[in-house]
Amino acid sequence: MASRRGYGEACPVAHALDLIGERWALLVVRELRLGPKRYSDLQASLPGAGPNVLSQRLRDLEAGGVLRRRTLPPPANARVYELTPWGAELEPVFRALARWGMRSPMPRQGRLSSDSIMLGLHTFFDTAHACDPAQRWTARYEFHLDRDVYRLHVVDGGVKELVRGDAGDPADVVVSGPRTGVQALLEGDTPPPTVTVTGDRSALDRLLAATRTPTTDG
Repeated sequence: MASRRGYGEACPVAHALDLIGERWALLVVRELRLGPKRYSDLQASLPGAGPNVLSQRLRDLEAGGVLRRRTLPPPANARVYELTPWGAELEPVFRALARWGMRSPMPRQGRLSSDSIMLGLHTFFDTAHACDPAQRWTARYEFHLDRDVYRLHVVDGGVKELVRGDAGDPADVVVSGPRTGVQALLEGDTPPPTVTVTGDRSALDRLLAATRTPTTDG
């Protein structure tokens, strides 16, 4: 499917941009990487996208086979958007873009959505921990950013699972607080007193030590 402003080229890169190159399209996909969301959730995560633009991007992405709509079973009965298996194959593209963007010589500006904050843990996780037996550890983490809940499972020094939602096995560490406060903690800054950590603090320290972000120098 080509968009109304498509490139008109058979090149697969041009075709991909016809599908996901419109403004806000990739950010809609980003917000669905950890699981389905309602329209209102997407609006809250992407406040810069007006309702008309967001609705159009959702229609375009659905028509292109990148995402789909479905209704959650009772008692929720809510309509949600989720990535198709083909849309989920964009995952390595996002990780490459994130690493490339972090090394930009230009300063980054603006807010980070809760999903973006948590996805950074996975994107910049130092995989060397999985190769060094001395650095391997296993732990379950639960993060509460405002009203959003995320679960992270590290097994033998590698990220096994990162999902949005509060259903799952008990966590070894629970971090709760406002979105910006938890962001400060994860980025190595001093978090505000509104951020609380319960459980195995050493497991949290190991997670933070394993998360590295590239710089413009390396």
